[in-house]
Amino acid sequence: MEEQTVGEYKQVIKACKDIFLKKSKDYGTAWRILRLPSITDQIFIKAQRIRSIQDKGTQKVDEGITGEFIAIINYCVIALIQMNLTDEDPYELDVGSLESLYDAKVNETMELLMNKNHDYGEAWREMRVSSMTDIVLMKLLRVKQIEDNAGQTLISEGVDANYQDMINYAVFCLILMGFAK
Repeated sequence: MEEQTVGEYKQVIKACKDIFLKKSKDYGTAWRILRLPSITDQIFIKAQRIRSIQDKGTQKVDEGITGEFIAIINYCVIALIQMNLTDEDPYELDVGSLESLYDAKVNETMELLMNKNHDYGEAWREMRVSSMTDIVLMKLLRVKQIEDNAGQTLISEGVDANYQDMINYAVFCLILMGFAK
């Protein structure tokens, strides 16, 4: 099963990265101007829309939840990249550098997935997409609280681990929704 998960994970990430790089060519790296809490709020908007559509069973804007899960993944990668950049780094990053940063963050996140997947025995395959949406929202609320506490935690993992978990849950949702077939 682990091999299947790696293959599906890579398929989802490949599609997300393709969109990310194309948008980077269209818009540049305008997101560099955002502070981390603004990126967190952007992810929150995407997750909240998914939950709203799941609860209502309908939508008025002709953009499905698949695109929102992709956006969550890409905004989480943006957050992880942004955490390692400073105001001294250029706002505009070339696509080659950006691709390397994207790959590095995704590879770290996939390694975390494989370690957790080993311990949890792919329990996510038995979960509901709606439950994973709720978990993403819970992790967002945790990140907001950590941000409000100036990044300080007493015992909890930091915001980076939460962003990585959100990436992994969004990937799981896309796999369960048949996106990786």
